[in-house]
Amino acid sequence: MNIKESIVTKNPCYTCGRTITVQGLMIHSVGCPQPKASVFFNNWNKSSANVCVHAVLQADGTVLQLLPWNRRGWHCGSGSKGSGNNTHIGVETTEPDTIKYTGGSSFKDFNPAATKDFVTKTYKTAVELFAYLCKKYNLNPEKDGVIISHSEGHKRGIASNHGDVEHIWNKYGLTMAQFRKDIKKAMNGSTAAQAPDKKQETTTGTGGYLVKITAGILNVRKGPGTSYPVSTQVHAGEVYTIVGEEMNGSTKWGKLKSGAGYISLGYTKKV
Repeated sequence: MNIKESIVTKNPCYTCGRTITVQGLMIHSVGCPQPKASVFFNNWNKSSANVCVHAVLQADGTVLQLLPWNRRGWHCGSGSKGSGNNTHIGVETTEPDTIKYTGGSSFKDFNPAATKDFVTKTYKTAVELFAYLCKKYNLNPEKDGVIISHSEGHKRGIASNHGDVEHIWNKYGLTMAQFRKDIKKAMNGSTAAQAPDKKQETTTGTGGYLVKITAGILNVRKGPGTSYPVSTQVHAGEVYTIVGEEMNGSTKWGKLKSGAGYISLGYTKKV
């Protein structure tokens, strides 16, 4: 997971400055064949926009954060039917361009294998983000009403009448009940650790742990040391998942879950 802040500073949800006491998290699906989160930033970073979620997720693990987590969003309706805006963080999952909507929540799937792959990858990103937010706000994902979909919010009378995310998740064997269990597992896994192996590498459990980059620009190297070539770069404020640690001299290197390589953990902070 890679959290990138891209705050919609022109959106009324941001400019009004209204905050909430976070009591839960609501997951949505964008309802159109659009895999790029940046499209929603462009649509909602306007003074004329009347909606906004806190973040949009991509299949590649990117989380585009559009609002501060405790800012009141407008993601589940208006008036009394949208009262979930006052209590829940709203997160959208992008959808693949291999589908075409035919009306309401019905759609045609032109490449079932690719669609399933996309949906399961955004699901995985959602699990990681929700585990992070549950830890941040001390939420129990298995407690009633904490983790809900837009459609579940409607049944509770706190959201408008939408069918997401079940309209697309259920077609690929994904359920909200399993989602809540997987979030709980990810929260537990983030603190698990195993003994180092002979290479002095420490694995950090299935879930790993999250770090925020504190350096302006930090090189990602193909191995745990400055002698290895640079594969890419990360930037201040971005959040990444570390799944392994290895010492090289006095420097501790973290293995990125994305597979991009290693970063020096001296330029990061655990979150």
